[in-house]
Amino acid sequence: MGGGRRRRSGRRSASRQARGRRMIPLRLRHLLPLVVLLAMMAMLMLRGYVHSEILADYRIRPEAAADTVPQKILDGGPVVDTRGGGATSLDVPDHRIVLTFDDGPDPKWTPEVLDVLKKHHAHAVFFITGTMASRYPDLVKRMVDEGHEIGLHTFNHPDLSYQSKKRIDWELTQNQLALAGAAGIRTSLFRPPYSSSADALDNASWPVTQYVGARGYLTVLTTADSEDWRRPGVREIIANSTPEKGKGAVVLMHDSGGDRSQTVRALDTYLPELQAEGYRFDHLTGALKAPSAHTAVTGLELWKGKAWVFLVAASDDITGVLVVGLAAIGFLVFARFGLMLLLSAMHTRRTRRSGFVWGPHAPVTEPVSVLVPAYNEAKCIENTVRSLIRSEHPVDILVIDDGSSDGTARIVEDLNLPGVRVVRQLNAGKPAALNRGIANARHDIIVMMDGDTVFEPSTVGELVQPFADPRVGAVAGNAKVGNKDTLIGAWQHIEYVMGFNLDRRMYDVLRCMPTIPGAVGAFRRTALNRVGGMSDDTLAEDTDITMALHRDGWKVVYAEKARAWTEAPESVQQLWSQRYRWCYGTMQAIWKHRRAVVERGPSGRFGRVGLPLVSLFMVVAPLLAPLIDLFLVYGLLFGPTGRTIAAWFGVLAIQAGCAAYAFVLDRERLTPLVSLPLQQLLYRQLMYVVLLQSWITALTGGRLRWQKLRRKGQVAAPPGEAAPAEAGRAAAVDGGAA
Repeated sequence: MGGGRRRRSGRRSASRQARGRRMIPLRLRHLLPLVVLLAMMAMLMLRGYVHSEILADYRIRPEAAADTVPQKILDGGPVVDTRGGGATSLDVPDHRIVLTFDDGPDPKWTPEVLDVLKKHHAHAVFFITGTMASRYPDLVKRMVDEGHEIGLHTFNHPDLSYQSKKRIDWELTQNQLALAGAAGIRTSLFRPPYSSSADALDNASWPVTQYVGARGYLTVLTTADSEDWRRPGVREIIANSTPEKGKGAVVLMHDSGGDRSQTVRALDTYLPELQAEGYRFDHLTGALKAPSAHTAVTGLELWKGKAWVFLVAASDDITGVLVVGLAAIGFLVFARFGLMLLLSAMHTRRTRRSGFVWGPHAPVTEPVSVLVPAYNEAKCIENTVRSLIRSEHPVDILVIDDGSSDGTARIVEDLNLPGVRVVRQLNAGKPAALNRGIANARHDIIVMMDGDTVFEPSTVGELVQPFADPRVGAVAGNAKVGNKDTLIGAWQHIEYVMGFNLDRRMYDVLRCMPTIPGAVGAFRRTALNRVGGMSDDTLAEDTDITMALHRDGWKVVYAEKARAWTEAPESVQQLWSQRYRWCYGTMQAIWKHRRAVVERGPSGRFGRVGLPLVSLFMVVAPLLAPLIDLFLVYGLLFGPTGRTIAAWFGVLAIQAGCAAYAFVLDRERLTPLVSLPLQQLLYRQLMYVVLLQSWITALTGGRLRWQKLRRKGQVAAPPGEAAPAEAGRAAAVDGGAA
């Protein structure tokens, strides 16, 4: 913002810096944005993991030999016990049916199944998956409270025949963790996904059964498969679930994984019919007259389970909020794009039409004062001043040296250039330097630029023409990046041309432009005096003064032909410092002028139009923008991958279209747009973190101090029509923002 590179001094500066050290240490505030982003990503990843889709409980596997499976197991019952190194099987006694339900709990179908079981005084075994139990712990607890038995069905339903022992251990452990958190118990019952009856065991699945038994689990297979996953109809489900006359059975049904309405209806008929035939419906250990499969969990394991369930619930809640935020950012992005395209086209047609003049007093030819606040600009100041004396418009140049220690003032004085004056002061900050310049200015129109900015010969003349309209109090020029040959420079070039200059056209039409860039701006002295001059209340004095002028009833417009060439920061650290100050300063200015929202007249208009737009597009939208990339990662990992990629490239295409339009308006070559996709993936992430840090600084009561960015002074304006007469080096703005 506004070339803010000045060091604060005096009591006020010391007081602010002291406040900046309170509450949260600076280094911790630097880390907090990353922590916030990582926490949001972690919540999304957790949510995606526990919401992984459960496959239908059916899979065609290649036939495998069964010569390693004991014949007594193949010919035995549906309950296989390999605990203790042995291998035995158990069958359910006659006239006993153990109903089993796989893949749940499901928030819709499990309660209906439980209601039917309760209605007919029947018990069952629910083989739950860890993903579903983590999401719906209350249903698991209800199962246990109503006397049903719980078995494990792995965490996320893989075919264990293809998994390592390490993966099997993990599936069982996570499944138990979810059960402990939901109901405070462990279970010794287990059913492998994609299993069926005992005679279907083969050389691939038998080792899993043996290994699970060695871990202390009883493997429960089936006697009868209802095949309800096929939804064959109520009568066929009942027929498939009915054992031979009087025989006991373990019956497979499902309470999750799809539409289970037929299962619920079949169950409501099946239970009373078979009860009338003398069958009892009990859970497994009750039917086998064995000790309970449940063991209470206490201590650390219980709290780990509860913590897991809590985190899963939190991830769902946070994801819900993030989805709302994603919808909001989607609306804001498209609204901003639409407004920029529409209103910038209106601005261009108006200002470029034949015979256009800014006002009744055109053209503006009277001399103007140019203020150049400078602090340690030895590398740049000569090029800056020489570019000004070649101005096609008459200028009075005033360099205000703000306590430089590198001989900046002496360099200007030694040039001995006509029309150039130097005023020295102790270091007091840029606002104080500008106010000193205003007091010493000789003309009614005052141009402000930074000590490391280069103007074209036509810049001043173009910049002051809007003052032909007596209602205009300030004019924003067109700040452009000169060092576009670096990757960071190219990305900032795209940002300046698209984000800043299209925005200025839009805000000009809406009459609520938020910032006159410190690199290239002009003011009417009367307007400055009415609002009290430049204020040091914020780190963005250019945004602060612009908002104050709006509130005082002045028009603020954009002069696209008034070009100034800047040197963008070339390192990530310098870019971070610059943008951090811009973001935080903008937030300070918005907060300072918040009362405009409830005021009347021009101030109220700006408060109810300008402040909301600036807040939405410059603070809220960038704050929510990371959600686009977070959900991109989420969609790539958890799907739908194709639609996610298509949506991301769709947004990128719209951005590219807007950027190309902005480049055409500014008569820029389109070549830098080749790096736009990379900019969206890398550069934008840095801007996210900077804005988050600004928010955290504001919320924790921190204060920033002015910082001087190191410049190389190696940028020259492009040759040709737009180039200044002075060849050689041109340096650029540290904080002249946009």
